Amino acid sequence: MSRDKTMTPEEVVGRLGSGMTIGIGGWGSRRKPMALVRALLRSDLTDLTVVSYGGPDVGLLAAAGKIRKLVTAFTTLDSIPLEPHFVAARQRGAFELVELDEAMVMWGLTAAVHRLPFMPIRAGLASDVMTVNPSLRTITSPYADREELVAVPALRLDAALVHLNRADTHGNGQYLGPDPYFDDLFCEAADAAYVSCERIVETPELLKDTGPQSLLLKRAFVDGVVETPNGAHFTSCAPDYDRDEAFQRAYVKAARDPEAWREFTARFLSGDEDAYQAAVAAFHEEEA
Repeated sequence: MSRDKTMTPEEVVGRLGSGMTIGIGGWGSRRKPMALVRALLRSDLTDLTVVSYGGPDVGLLAAAGKIRKLVTAFTTLDSIPLEPHFVAARQRGAFELVELDEAMVMWGLTAAVHRLPFMPIRAGLASDVMTVNPSLRTITSPYADREELVAVPALRLDAALVHLNRADTHGNGQYLGPDPYFDDLFCEAADAAYVSCERIVETPELLKDTGPQSLLLKRAFVDGVVETPNGAHFTSCAPDYDRDEAFQRAYVKAARDPEAWREFTARFLSGDEDAYQAAVAAFHEEEA
């Protein structure tokens, strides 16, 4: 029988270390494990290599000075094209950037899942991806076609953080929205994987009214499960909730002014997750 893998955000972060390579699931401003990211912000961890289809996870960690190296295809808030903290960090040269094609990130994770050193793909050929990443190599097919391909290096992770709609205590995880966002690849490419979820349910409920195709994460690849209602806020977690556009606009506005950002941090990011959720509720009461 599988052991109970339930944890708190603080216990997850307690298993991480400075200098680690951490993969963060989700996509832009969609289904990001923000409660776990906020727990990272409260820690003294630093010097991180972050692999992410970036959104506010990257922005917040960049603003806190915790990123040494970022591997990403983009960093966006979706309805707002550019993540402001990411832009500011890049402009001041705060970290090393490895900017890959979206498919390159996927196949780099896939190579890590299969414990291969690289995967040969066509994505990136004849593009500036090869120019801005001079360390990338090409490989010639050993077969009769002799096709030239990009050898995308494996994106091996020390740890992965993802957020799903439902999970059981053993680590099986379910998404109910429109897209898996490669969260399974992040978990399987990592030495340790931690999933936060909107609600922990009994295992049979994961199959109720849905189907096995929604079961994204297998317990064998998950080391910890955290129940964090509204834990993807302010990103979306369809169908449980949409992106909090009003809060995201407030976040962007504050990010563009140092004094406003200090006030935002004091109000929303100075306490634990319960304090954050209470502050968000108060924010919406004021907006109403």
